[in-house]
Amino acid sequence: MRFTLPQFKPIVLNHKKFFNTLDTTLFEYELPESAIAQVPVEKRGESRLLVINRQTGKTEDHQFRDLPELLPKPCSLFRNNATVLKARLYARRPHGGKVECLLLHPTNNPNVWWCLIKPARKLPPGSTFGSEGQYQATVLDKKQSGECRVEIIPEIDESILQLTERIGVIPLPPYIHRNRDDSNKTLDIQRYQTVYADPKKKVAAAAPTAGLHFTPAILDLLEKNGTKSYDLTLHVGLDTFRPIATGTIEDHLIHKEFYEVPAETCRAIHSAPSGSRLAVGTTSLRTLEDYSLKIDGSNPDSLSLEKDFHSEADIFIYPPATFSTTDLLLTNFHLPRSTLLCLVAAFLTPGEIEGIKWLKAIYSGAIEKGYRFYSYGDAMLVL
Repeated sequence: MRFTLPQFKPIVLNHKKFFNTLDTTLFEYELPESAIAQVPVEKRGESRLLVINRQTGKTEDHQFRDLPELLPKPCSLFRNNATVLKARLYARRPHGGKVECLLLHPTNNPNVWWCLIKPARKLPPGSTFGSEGQYQATVLDKKQSGECRVEIIPEIDESILQLTERIGVIPLPPYIHRNRDDSNKTLDIQRYQTVYADPKKKVAAAAPTAGLHFTPAILDLLEKNGTKSYDLTLHVGLDTFRPIATGTIEDHLIHKEFYEVPAETCRAIHSAPSGSRLAVGTTSLRTLEDYSLKIDGSNPDSLSLEKDFHSEADIFIYPPATFSTTDLLLTNFHLPRSTLLCLVAAFLTPGEIEGIKWLKAIYSGAIEKGYRFYSYGDAMLVL
């Protein structure tokens, strides 16, 4: 089954010369609460897949398991292998008030992490909280953005990662309404994690959700069809999902996320045939494009492609951006006013701004057809 979206006449703009700002309201859309997926589909690979052909403007409805037959041959698949931490810790203040502490990323001190804590106003710098017999924590300082630097001392001899693995909870997004004692927590441990997540890379505060649809069988079939998979690691932070609060897109201060690109993946980025590079998710795309910017102007032959590449992604991708390392995109359906929505709109029509209008039409059609949105929802493939 397929349906055709309205065709939009491209408007090719020199961004700096002709276009000043993009109003953030351009990236708003109405989504019924019922369209937000609260649980994953029963089996991975059974999600729906909306395929968008940028050349024809047409869309097709598929199941995710159809992916191997939809990709060009050969194809190079770049995926984020970050593992989601059980990053949510529950505690109490000295006088008994409840505390929720969400670990974001560590500092140079293994016992000091940047965190989000609730209730933030009752926990100024110097405050303490903890869980009896488990750990004690002290708020060291706080950013205006709300992030707190917290020292966490386990009460037994273990690391913070060991502590979170033992007593932490998977940090589901706030639009998934669950009780902390919900019986689905075992399901979330299994399903809010990709099948190719590297247990040595416990660095993510949120899942790279486009990868949640893959199964070992789908990956095997992709390989048989000539698709080669390459890993990279982006330390996904919660700022990825925060709505843009500024009046214009350009005024938004983009967050930073650490990433690692193994030498093998670096070589694949440079050697993959044009038109064959698939980014699995916005986190992979952000890594690929930031990597490209960091080495811009370098002759690939002169680069040290025998070493892993480490950096911090500070790239903000929005229309009318262009792309140098990504030809195809696999992604989920994203929140209004989010940087992820900006990225996908840019990818639909590189170098132009018509992708904004087109993406909203695509989303409107998907809502009418019952597609499921956000982290546990369905997927889109942009060819």
